[in-house]
Amino acid sequence: MQIDIKHIAKLSRLKIEDEKLNKFETEMQNIIGMVEKLPSLEDKLSGVDVNNTMELREDVVQPSLKRDEILKNAPQTQAGCVVVPKTVE
Repeated sequence: MQIDIKHIAKLSRLKIEDEKLNKFETEMQNIIGMVEKLPSLEDKLSGVDVNNTMELREDVVQPSLKRDEILKNAPQTQAGCVVVPKTVE
């Protein structure tokens, strides 16, 4: 199976050096090969044990810190929120 790593990198906005393309293509082929070898989950209840229903705990509302107490630890706040550096252009 031929995998176009340059196209995948472009779609995911990743910059991959040309000398690393073969390495990533081989690794991606190995990953796809492993996934293709996984057994089918049809008719196997996907590993669910019917005798153990795994009951979830009940949600309990608990008191928490007040917003003012939390914000006084932040280096910069604005309109009741923590200001962080821009990470995406």
